[in-house]
Amino acid sequence: APDFAAKVSSRVPRTEREEVLAGLFAEVLGLERVGIDDGFFDLGGDSIIAIQLVSRARQCGLVISPREVFQHQTVEELAVIAQDAADTQAVEVEPPGAGIGPVPATPIMHWLQERGGAFDGFHQSVLLRTPGGLDTDHLAGALQTLLDHHDMLRLRLDEDRRPVVRPAGEVDAAALVHRVDIAWLDADKAARVLAEQATAARDRLDPAAGVMAQLVHLDAGPDAQGRLLVMLHHLVVDGVSWRILLPDLVTAWAAISAGQTPALEPVGTSFRRWAQRLVAEATDPVRVAELDTWIDILEGPNPRLGGRRLDPAVDIAARARTLSLTLPAQTTEPLLTSVPAAFHAGVNDALLTGLALAVAQWRRTRGGRGTAVLVDVEGHGREEVVPGVDLSRTVGWFTTIHPVRLDPGAVPWTEVEAGGQAVGGAFKKVKEQLRRVPDHGIGYGLLRHLNPETAAELADLPQPQIAFNYLGRVAPGGAEDWALAPEETPSGEDPRLPMAHVLEINAVTRDLPGGPELTVTWTWPDGVLTEDEVRALAETWLEALRGLVAHLDTGDDGQAGGFTPSDLLVDLDQDEIDALQAAWRNKS
Repeated sequence: APDFAAKVSSRVPRTEREEVLAGLFAEVLGLERVGIDDGFFDLGGDSIIAIQLVSRARQCGLVISPREVFQHQTVEELAVIAQDAADTQAVEVEPPGAGIGPVPATPIMHWLQERGGAFDGFHQSVLLRTPGGLDTDHLAGALQTLLDHHDMLRLRLDEDRRPVVRPAGEVDAAALVHRVDIAWLDADKAARVLAEQATAARDRLDPAAGVMAQLVHLDAGPDAQGRLLVMLHHLVVDGVSWRILLPDLVTAWAAISAGQTPALEPVGTSFRRWAQRLVAEATDPVRVAELDTWIDILEGPNPRLGGRRLDPAVDIAARARTLSLTLPAQTTEPLLTSVPAAFHAGVNDALLTGLALAVAQWRRTRGGRGTAVLVDVEGHGREEVVPGVDLSRTVGWFTTIHPVRLDPGAVPWTEVEAGGQAVGGAFKKVKEQLRRVPDHGIGYGLLRHLNPETAAELADLPQPQIAFNYLGRVAPGGAEDWALAPEETPSGEDPRLPMAHVLEINAVTRDLPGGPELTVTWTWPDGVLTEDEVRALAETWLEALRGLVAHLDTGDDGQAGGFTPSDLLVDLDQDEIDALQAAWRNKS
């Protein structure tokens, strides 16, 4: 297992609250135990795992928010500020049926529509191991439970392509479940069947008809594990939603198989109510005041990345190229923990610092100038921007996309490779540039898509050519029933969908027996960049990440890292902070 356990302190819980929270920390981080003064993010936590922690805590009767997990990162601190669920009335109570009816399109839905082209097959999917002899009726019953419980699974697009949630009971799960016999097939033939069935399932998705889900059971017989392909249109699911839906699916199936009525945990705020609140938020004067921030980010140099600009008629998903590279565990583990901890930062800060350094170097080697890069950053979108909302059990596509302008400054590449002092300065600059983005960027989509007075102005500005998304940590499935299966599922893009960026970067950490490994997949339209160009940039980024890790090792007397202005309550610039820290270190 990853060596996050080596960072666990010896201080044990002293109160019931600390006991509960320490257990939850350990559960969501995959550790045997956690000390009360261990930092959640120092142990490998990220924003998506923080949402899981919030949901589990609520089930145990404690109310904390994702923002509070960032502000109070230890068990000891969270135990002090957590509220008892029985004592808080902060969440708005929705009347029955509030999640049913027309849903205002959210910024990410508008973004998809603006890409043009067809997106009927745009989806996400997972593949699970299934017990031998899985009963199709029980499986359909479990899916029916999910359809009736989670509103967005009953979404359809009306004749004007506007989203509408239908009442519970109006979607027949049995029509969405398919069984395919793979008994006696060897591994190669079974793999071909999986690919064929995934394509067929994708082609059956139909938002206009409300067909947002497909389950395909690959039945290997009564005595062998099969596979279950669970496919959902992307309009109704995201990465956080899967962590809600898959346990619910297994819970419902187990109850039905035992002859019981399934009982799922309640949903707090409906997606429809969230979407309504976003519409109101988009015209709030405080939110509108962000406009200048976004204009400042987008205006300025944005040199062309590829050989030509994107052509939506040519550069579609069917013509996309991909390249994947992996950073080994000995570099990934400190990159996730020691490096962010030293700078009082998060994993995204480290990854984006490396990317900014790499793009600047990649451009320099091609005769380009400048050190800044404009990047679209994806986020989970479940931000605490309106009161009275609990999204910890809400299923839907919450993703946000917002631009950032990252400028690490002019850092000699030899300094990056050696992990020199300038690398730390670059990290601090990028960290502060990211901290200046309000509310993790949710306001950009609100002003760009939901506010008519600001939308046109933002649409006319230069747009990022690079998109970046860190998907967090995932653990490979075991051999038990309902675990994630090892086989890969095909891309979730509709092959006819125009590509939104010249280069899309998706990074994920896989917790493997030998330690965590960061795998990065680069996707680009064929003919805009060559594979050699993308590989050169990808390898340069990995070199930059290794440089960040080396920076900690080369720091004399623990001088690597340090605070930045956003960490402090007093008004000091970076030079003043560095001078104070140097004086303190010299004194000690």
